[in-house]
Amino acid sequence: MLKNKKALVTGSSRGIGRKIVELFIANGAEVWGLCSRPSDARGELEALAAEKGTAFHEICADCADAAALSETVKAALSESGGFDVLVNNAGITKDGLSFRMKLEDWQKVLDINLTAVFVVSQIVSNDMIHRKSGSIINMTSIVGLHGGAGQVNYSASKAGLIGYTKSLAKEVAARGVRVNAIAPGYVETDMTKAVNEKAREGWLQMIPLKRAGQPEDIANAALFLASDMSTYITAQVLGVDGGMGA
Repeated sequence: MLKNKKALVTGSSRGIGRKIVELFIANGAEVWGLCSRPSDARGELEALAAEKGTAFHEICADCADAAALSETVKAALSESGGFDVLVNNAGITKDGLSFRMKLEDWQKVLDINLTAVFVVSQIVSNDMIHRKSGSIINMTSIVGLHGGAGQVNYSASKAGLIGYTKSLAKEVAARGVRVNAIAPGYVETDMTKAVNEKAREGWLQMIPLKRAGQPEDIANAALFLASDMSTYITAQVLGVDGGMGA
């Protein structure tokens, strides 16, 4: 589905990001994976890409450092010759009740979850509009739509990402570039495993499909939005949540 396409995926070393990279490679894409530091996944992903007749490139930058991030992405863009797909997946949580939250915890989440998306997308979309083709996929969250107690910073960043997605989509649509978002519900990752058991059980009770999502569920949605099967879809938020947000 992605043969001869080149993709940039942020937050590529584990969880949802890694599954997206693996699925993109399996479908023929050459992938640049951006993570904060050299990862243990690099060798395995390079081997998988070689097996599938394509290539994987790991690049590193701190998403909270806009200048370093910009420099790294510009270098990757030059090396690739242009990305057909961008997946803005990198994100963090620093949960806490709003009246106890430190300003630095608010700011760090906004810097990585929202500002970094702007920095990366500005560079990549500028190239895409000149080539009149491309798909940008932003990873938001069910709490960006419905809120989450103890997550005012994370919820605000993900809600902001929805507004950003819809606005950018309208700016670049006439030049053949699509911009969509995926809103996962409760997905079993290292991030959600850190939440206490009682909270996880509460989430499961709210899911009509009665199971937690898996990283593969989100990766499949990303593959669809990256592929030519979704060429008439833009400015949308695709909920992948087992019905949790209905």
